[in-house]
Amino acid sequence: MTASNESILILGIGNLLWADEGFGVRCVEALNATWALPERVTVMDGGTQGLYLLPYVTAARHLLVFDAVDYGLPPGTVRRVEGDEVPQFLGAKKMSLHQTGFQEVLASARMLDRFPESLLLIGVQPVELDDFGGSLRPAVAAQVPVAVGIALDWLAARGVRPVARSAGAAPAGDPALALDAYEQGRPSAGAACRTGDRRFFPEDA
Repeated sequence: MTASNESILILGIGNLLWADEGFGVRCVEALNATWALPERVTVMDGGTQGLYLLPYVTAARHLLVFDAVDYGLPPGTVRRVEGDEVPQFLGAKKMSLHQTGFQEVLASARMLDRFPESLLLIGVQPVELDDFGGSLRPAVAAQVPVAVGIALDWLAARGVRPVARSAGAAPAGDPALALDAYEQGRPSAGAACRTGDRRFFPEDA
């Protein structure tokens, strides 16, 4: 892949199964479900794929990343970081292996002299991570539309004019991973195992 003059990649990284670690993925889900974007903009659930994301990052002229980041701020705080400061924030207090992997992606892109021309990290300070099968905590979930709004302003500054999808439109992503479907299958707080979600335990455990 090679970068075009105006190519934009919007990337959500993290793990849906570990509570607020899923913030980045939920942000791209919300953006993609609500807004139709031109072909030069790619919206991607990057999950925890690390170096597998390198071809996509090096093909982008502009890169926006959503993630849960330990800024040392009050839980639920959204902060934006730009340009060369992004790698240091992803690596200062690593919360999971995916952040180490994405640091390597950015370092590799720079070594290849194919680092994005502009880079924005929209991160949220997590409330809780250690809840396997859990979902976003309310304080973090409330910041998803805030983060999407920041992304829309960033896109507008680059000449992108998203078009709102019609109400009731089919999901733009994989419906099996959608927040509503995920929450409908989640047990109540009283029935849930605090060390994880029993849907992911072996039957004989």
